Amino acid sequence: MSKNRHPLFMPLILVGGLIFGFGLGFSHMARPEVVLNFLQFDDLGLPFVMFGAAIVTGIAFVVMPRLRDTAPLTGDIYERRLKSFDKNVLIGGGIFGVGWGLSGICPGAAYASLGVGNITILWALAGMFLGAYIQGYWRSHDADAGAAAARAD
Repeated sequence: MSKNRHPLFMPLILVGGLIFGFGLGFSHMARPEVVLNFLQFDDLGLPFVMFGAAIVTGIAFVVMPRLRDTAPLTGDIYERRLKSFDKNVLIGGGIFGVGWGLSGICPGAAYASLGVGNITILWALAGMFLGAYIQGYWRSHDADAGAAAARAD
């Protein structure tokens, strides 16, 4: 990541988050009952919202590198960052899916849900933070154990 960020980088991140949150609230995707209705195939509005966002993002990923060599706010070169598909991705995706299915909310929509007055979503947010903390602790513990084993050899 580039250290020479444009001074408007952080304010524009905030504006982008506000637009994202407003969009989630406006489309009712910040309401867990709407997401749960989608997961039960009762309301298929969610795929239209997701596909609309995916189309806009896909176009931006194709067009922007042709217009500019670097990202305008960070100066970073446009490139694909591929993550290997391993057991951590599979386990993390499974946990995310189960949490999404049980609560009807994902992390981005959870904050937007607070904005539409859903105070009980604080329980889901607390669970997300606790899960992230446990995962970080577990990964750092595994890294420490791997470093200790390497030193022992």
